[in-house]
Amino acid sequence: MISRVLLLLAVFLTSTPSWSEPPTNTNNQFRVCADPNNLPYSNQKLEGFENKLAALLAKELGQEVTYTWWPQRRGFIRNTLNAGRCDVIMGIPVDMDAVLTTLPYYRSAYAFVSPKTANYNITSFNDPRLQSLKIGVHLIGDDYANSPPAHVLSAKGIVKNVVGYSIFGNYGEDSPPGKIIKAVADGDINIAIVWGPIAGYFSRQQSVPLTVVPVPAEESSPSLPLSYSIALGVRRGDEPLREKLNDVLNRKSAEVKQILTEYGVPLIQ
Repeated sequence: MISRVLLLLAVFLTSTPSWSEPPTNTNNQFRVCADPNNLPYSNQKLEGFENKLAALLAKELGQEVTYTWWPQRRGFIRNTLNAGRCDVIMGIPVDMDAVLTTLPYYRSAYAFVSPKTANYNITSFNDPRLQSLKIGVHLIGDDYANSPPAHVLSAKGIVKNVVGYSIFGNYGEDSPPGKIIKAVADGDINIAIVWGPIAGYFSRQQSVPLTVVPVPAEESSPSLPLSYSIALGVRRGDEPLREKLNDVLNRKSAEVKQILTEYGVPLIQ
């Protein structure tokens, strides 16, 4: 599936088992639906930056975070937020029509990830070295659709040296999206072009130093953007909750930025 918010939209649109029990609803609960195995965003150990953000928001609202854990695949919004299992989803593209979104709390871009020792310093899809380097990109969804970087490379005739890695991978493993970054560190590929939060977080987990360079704004186009603004999502019609969240995001913007920075999220304007 190809769309304007391909990478982030895909996590809400690709089948999932119904295995989570909905929490009861009380005014003291900040009810969040999240993936239990999806670092750097969230996991059941509460190690993701969206877990930290949820805790910050709940504290400011005088509530306690409660989770409905649900793999982010097709039907995620329908089976969680719209089914009343929760009230908030932590990371949503601001222009997603299926939910009511808050103000964005960060903006990031795809990034070039390569070994620091290689000293590639690649900052553009027009760099001639991309014609010969072994390049890793994420494939998205059950039909293995191409991510925006894969489309850009294909349009430039860069195909034979591109290696696809599933964004979902083997869900039995920890945080499968990070496999592509490990492939860079292990030398299986020379460079990867990956969504910023994934690139920044997993690059820090490797045994060799990696360089993360966000794709410049001029590389994007209206039909194929390579950067996105991310917000919180609530049910359509729940303007009161959205306004409460907007107030906290505004008041605590410095703390929010600190959390994102600690997780290596490349932040752009």
